[in-house]
Parts: sequence; C-alpha cells; structure tokens
Amino acid sequence: MRKISAFVFTSLNGYYKGINEDISWHKHGEEEMKFSEEGANSGSTLLFGRVTYEMMAGFWPSAMALEMMPEVAAGMNSSEKIVYSRTLKQANWNNTRIICDDIINETKKLKEIPGKDMTILGSGSIVSQFAEAGLIDELQIMIDPVAIAKGTALFENINQSLSFQLVSTRTFKSGVILLNYIPQ
Repeated sequence: MRKISAFVFTSLNGYYKGINEDISWHKHGEEEMKFSEEGANSGSTLLFGRVTYEMMAGFWPSAMALEMMPEVAAGMNSSEKIVYSRTLKQANWNNTRIICDDIINETKKLKEIPGKDMTILGSGSIVSQFAEAGLIDELQIMIDPVAIAKGTALFENINQSLSFQLVSTRTFKSGVILLNYIPQ
C-alpha cells in the first residue's frame, strides 16, 4: 500500500499561513535548502490543495526558481502532481491532474494501487481532512522560531481529536525544528 506523508511548516504559535496566505515569515537557510532538495528528489507524487497548488505552479516553473533553487525546481517540475479542487478546471503545471469530487475515497483508492508514495505539501485543509480520515502515515511539521499575529492554524477545522506519536526530531542551525510524527 502506498504511504501518504504530510509536510507543513508552522509558526511557533501553530499557524501554517498568515493573513492573505502570507508565508514570508518561513525561514529557509542553507540547511533547509538541502532538506528541500532531498524531498524534491524523493520521487513522491505531490499532493496539493488548490491555493497551495496555484502558489507552487506560479513559482517552480519560473526562471527565478530555476536560478535560485535549480535542484528543487527540477524535482518539483518533474514530479507527478495531484491537486484537489472543486473550482480549478485546468492544471497547467506539467504532470498534474485534478481530483475534484470525493477526495477522501479517491485518495483511499490511490493508496491501494501500486505506485509511488505521496506527499502533501502545505495545503493545511487537505492535511486536516486526510488526518481525520486516517489517510496520513507520517506527519512532518517544520516549526519556525517566529510567532505571527494572525493566521490559519494547522488542524483548525477538525471535528475530532487526533493523536500522534513523535518518532524523530531534527534541529537546524537557524533554530527551525522538524518534528516527525506517526498517527496513534
């Protein structure tokens, strides 16, 4: 069975995005860049909600992304991608398809067929929905050493308690901490 990992970064006070989708507070130094390169070249199928997809599709194929982070850009652009959206009618980023209905059952079917493991990048509402449905096998939370005034909290709209077991940690020189959890 294919696994689903979720990767999201948050502020110290638990926000994964600020007002107006702001993520400018996220630290991304040399160590974090190497971590990004490893992830981008893992071969996972990438999963996005519409908002995150549009942000990623607007950046990674650009000349600026290719110049700033060539290895990450290459991995992101060549990866198979799935975007979950009821409103997006066309996905212009290469290797992307849209799932618009019954995302939980469609993703359960995806997990059952042979193929690459899958990684949710950002996309907090997808992380919440999939965690509640028991679809996430690993949760990686990168905590930035910053508190922001307002934003959207990770797991903001869940309807039940979710328990996770911490399986590893990593501390970056910048003060960023990566926490790896599995569901209990």
